[in-house]
Amino acid sequence: MSIRLGIIMDPIESIKFSKDSSLAMLQEAANRGWQLNYMQMEDLFLQDGVALAHIQALEVRDNPDNWFSLGEKSVQKMGDLDVILMRKDPPFDMEYIYSTYMLDAAERDGALIINRASSIRNANEKLFATEFPDCIPASVVTRRADTLREFLAKHDDIILKPLGEMGGASIFRVKQSDPNISVIIETLTKNESQYIMAQKFIPEISAGDKRILLIDGEPVPYALARIPAKGETRGNLAAGGRGEGVELSQRDYDICAQVGPVLRKLGLVFVGIDVIGDYLTEINSTSPTCIRELDTLYGLNISAQLMDAIEKKLKV
Repeated sequence: MSIRLGIIMDPIESIKFSKDSSLAMLQEAANRGWQLNYMQMEDLFLQDGVALAHIQALEVRDNPDNWFSLGEKSVQKMGDLDVILMRKDPPFDMEYIYSTYMLDAAERDGALIINRASSIRNANEKLFATEFPDCIPASVVTRRADTLREFLAKHDDIILKPLGEMGGASIFRVKQSDPNISVIIETLTKNESQYIMAQKFIPEISAGDKRILLIDGEPVPYALARIPAKGETRGNLAAGGRGEGVELSQRDYDICAQVGPVLRKLGLVFVGIDVIGDYLTEINSTSPTCIRELDTLYGLNISAQLMDAIEKKLKV
């Protein structure tokens, strides 16, 4: 049986061929003879309780100058697809949340959603980490300026970040001596009308913010340590960090042992957790990356592991 795979992603013509994890997944699926179908957020709609989409047949190629072609759009039931990869990048805003309700309907109609839409909706990438208090650094989620100032006074050196962004966007490192504390808090909280997260600064960021990939709760044995550029606090590759491969430490495995079974239970099949030093800082379930980098460094085929897990769930 040929598996019908759908993917919801950002414009495929805009991706970086050499780095894009979604493309790596699509190429592996194509190698297995799966039928590929392409959607963007604007293509999804709900009619009389049925999840539909303007879907295009997709072909992918291992050619950096010509890596895809698309067929004509046609309206189809999303539930008729065997599996749908939800790979739209944040920001995780209300539009994103609305799309997860449509994917709930597709799941009811028979499609396997990777990752499960209700769990993406409920497991905010910043907040979800707080469910593992033994793994995380000191942290607080609030929109009150006085609470943030108290947290800063206690820890002296902290990170402030919004709850719905990615790639290091709008992340600030703040010390008590910083003359811009007030304006940073006002900007991030939108004058105390929006929740943000504060975490104690972890000096081990100098050795990298490790991205660890888990497939159905099981970790890939290597991580990509994203090391900040000179003068930067953020290790995100999108913020100029450089990636170095590292083997997982015993602490990394201990964190995965706590997080992995919960991910599996929630239907979060492909997840990237971020670890700095001994601390879990985020759990990324929307569109985690770093497949290409780890495959290249260690001769892996992480997409094959993911497709194997999908086949197992489809029982084919």
